[in-house]
Amino acid sequence: MRQPPPLPSVHPSSPTTNKPSDGQRNVLFILIDQMRADCLFGALAEHVELPNLRALMADAVSFRRNYTVVNPCGPSRASILTGQYAMNHRSVRNGTPLRHDTPNLATEMRKAGYLPMLFGYTDTSHDPRVYNPNDPAMRTYEYPMTGFHEMLEMRMEMSHPWRAHLLNKGYEFDRYWDLYKPMSATGQAHQINDPAPYKAEDSDTAFLTDRLLATLPGYHDHSWFAHLTYIRPHPPLVAPAPYNRMYDPASLPLPERLATAEEERAMHPFFDPTTRAYSPASMVEGFSDLEASNEVVQTLRSIYLGLATEVDAHIGRVMAHLRESGQLDNTLIVLSADHGEMLGDRHSWGKFSVYDAAYHTPLIIRQPDNAARAGAVVNEFTESIDLTPTILDWVGQPIPNAMDGRSLLPLLAGDVPTDWRHYSYSELDFGEPERPSPWQQYLGTDVSESNLAILRDARFTLVEFAADLPPLLFDHDKGGERVDVAHDPTYQTALTRLTRQMLRHRMRNMDHTLSLHTITPEGPRQQSRHLPKQSGATPK
Repeated sequence: MRQPPPLPSVHPSSPTTNKPSDGQRNVLFILIDQMRADCLFGALAEHVELPNLRALMADAVSFRRNYTVVNPCGPSRASILTGQYAMNHRSVRNGTPLRHDTPNLATEMRKAGYLPMLFGYTDTSHDPRVYNPNDPAMRTYEYPMTGFHEMLEMRMEMSHPWRAHLLNKGYEFDRYWDLYKPMSATGQAHQINDPAPYKAEDSDTAFLTDRLLATLPGYHDHSWFAHLTYIRPHPPLVAPAPYNRMYDPASLPLPERLATAEEERAMHPFFDPTTRAYSPASMVEGFSDLEASNEVVQTLRSIYLGLATEVDAHIGRVMAHLRESGQLDNTLIVLSADHGEMLGDRHSWGKFSVYDAAYHTPLIIRQPDNAARAGAVVNEFTESIDLTPTILDWVGQPIPNAMDGRSLLPLLAGDVPTDWRHYSYSELDFGEPERPSPWQQYLGTDVSESNLAILRDARFTLVEFAADLPPLLFDHDKGGERVDVAHDPTYQTALTRLTRQMLRHRMRNMDHTLSLHTITPEGPRQQSRHLPKQSGATPK
C-alpha cells in the first residue's frame, strides 16, 4: 500500500494569536458525496485507510444505522437540508424544483444569527415560479439552496474557480470533462487506474479544503457555520497519484452479489433495468467499451477507496486547524454522506437501487462538552432528515413544524426517547418527465407511479412500489437481501405488518407546514410538532 503525499500546512499565513471569543458556538457540517457506510464499519472497513475519520469516531458519537431517506444527489440533499421526507418536499430528481418557501438549514440558521457559509454545492433545483427563465438558476440543478452564502462554487459540472485555479497553474485541457479522464504518464495506452491529469495538491478535494482553511481565520472572533461538501468519491472514478493505485485490486473483497447478473434480474422486474442502467463504463470517463470483468470491477473499487482516503486526508487538515486555532471544543462537527454507492454490489453501480449499499451512510457527531460519550456507538435507527434538526437544536433555534426529522441531541447524551423510531424509511423516484427512463421503458410505468418506498426494521426490509408490481421482502435473519421472501406463505403476517407500518408512517408524516396552525378570532395560533420527548433506555 502506497502512502499518501505530504499535505500542506493548515494555513501558514494565519495569525497564531487569534483565539475564539467567549461563548463561541461554531458548526461545521461536512457531507461526503457517495460515501458508503461500510468503509468505516462493514465489508470494506479493513481494506481502506481512513485514519482521520476513525480518530474522529473515537472522539465523537457514531450512528451505525443511519440511512438517507431518498436518492440521488439533489433529492438527498434537499431532504438533508430541509429535514423533510421526499414525499413532502417532492424535489425527487436532479432537476426537479424545490419549493421556494420551504424552510431549510440555511434559512433557519440565519434566524439564529449565523451566516450560512457554503463551501461546495447543494445540488438544488430552484422554483421556476420565482425566477425568470433566463436566470442562471434556471439552467442547472446544481445551484445553491436558498439562504446559503456561496463562499466557493465547487459544482461538479462547472466548478469555475477550480478550473481557473488549474489554468493559472499551467494545466492545459480542451474540455472541462477532460479533467475527469485518467491520463497515462508514459504515453502508453490509457488504463482506468491511471492518474488524474492534475497533481494531488491541485485536486478538487485539495482546492476545496485550501479555500476553507484560508477563509476560516477571518471568522475566528464570532460564531460561524460552514457547510463543507466534498464531491469525492463520487464518479467519475479518477484519482491523482498516488491515490489512484494506493490499493491493490486483487486484495479487495469481491462485491456482494449473486453469481450472475441474470440471476439478479430474475429476482424482480425492477432489477432488469437497474443492472443495465449503469455499468462500469459509466463510472469512468473515456472507456465506453469497458466490460464488467472481475479485474475491471475490482480496479474501480480500488480507485473509489483511494478517493475516500484522499478525502480523509484533507478532513484531517480541517481537524488540525480547529485544534490548533483553539476552536475544536466550541465547534459542533456533523459528518455524514448524502447517500451510498452500489460499487458493483448486486451487479449494479450508482445509487438507483433498493439495497442498503445505496442508502446506508456514515454519521459521526462530535458535540462540545460531550467527552463522556467519546467513542460511543448508537444503534438506534437515524435518518438523514435528523441532521438539520440536530444542528438547529444545538444552536437553540426552534425546529420548524415542516421538518420531519428529529434532533439527535438526546441520543448524543446517551438517552433514547420512549417514542424513538424503530425503523427507517426511504424513497426513490425512477421515472423521468422529459423522456421515459430505462425503468419506465422496461416496466411500462408512467411518471407518477414510477416510485418506490423502503421500510427497514431490526429484522426485515420491505420495498413497496407505486406501480402494480410485487413487493420485495428481505429477512436479514435468513438470507438477507439475497432472498426475496415476499411470496413465502410463512412471511405473510410480517408482510402485512410492515405494509401497514409503511402506510401509517406516510399518514403520520404528511406535510406539517401549516397543519398545526389555527386561525382563531384572536388571531393565528401555532402548536409545536417538536416537543421534548421523555427518555427511555440507553443505546446499545
